[in-house]
Amino acid sequence: MPSMASPLLLPLYSTCGKIPSLTASQSISVEKLRRFALKVKSTETRECTANDIFNTNSRRDFLGLALGVSTLFIHSFDAANGAGLPPEEKPKLCDGTCEKELENVPMVTTESGSQYKDIKVGQGPSPPVGFQVAANYVAMVPSGQIFDSSLEKGQLYIFRVGSGQVIKGLDEGLLSMKVGGKRRLYIPGSLAFPKGLNSAPGRPRVAPNSPVVFDVSLEYVPGLDVDEE
Repeated sequence: MPSMASPLLLPLYSTCGKIPSLTASQSISVEKLRRFALKVKSTETRECTANDIFNTNSRRDFLGLALGVSTLFIHSFDAANGAGLPPEEKPKLCDGTCEKELENVPMVTTESGSQYKDIKVGQGPSPPVGFQVAANYVAMVPSGQIFDSSLEKGQLYIFRVGSGQVIKGLDEGLLSMKVGGKRRLYIPGSLAFPKGLNSAPGRPRVAPNSPVVFDVSLEYVPGLDVDEE
């Protein structure tokens, strides 16, 4: 792969004790810098002596050039390390395989207009209204961009289901789930965030009364036995 020319703010020396002017559009490649360094080292090709280069008047400028060269290589190294790296993958409740399987899962529409698909049907009890539940969730805008996630926070989300502590669509979707289940909720704007949510670094904005998508897993219901129906 050919090397790209890298711009250098400091001018390249071509004569003893003098700094040739460069226009803003000129740039110096790493290969040219290497040739310059060889030229300085070589007694046959240099036009002036080491004493000329390192005299009182030019020593400061030469150090400035050295600093510019070192900065150039540092930036080139950083660019090489950063180039081609994929964006950080956020943890999800439904991976690529799950997404393909979900295409064949029938959609259920409730009386409120909310919809869901069961990724996995749980075998435990359903939570009664007002009971605490422990769940994981990944909240997304319809395009699939994540704006909130318990997985990223590294802890279960515990709240009283059916008590208005979360948006209406999430309350409704969890009340009909069973412990151990995993579900994708398609929540209409009327059951989502009336005031919307502001954007943050790496997080999309949620407009007021706009639809959202939640992947949720009901981990357990404190106070209920797993085998209780």
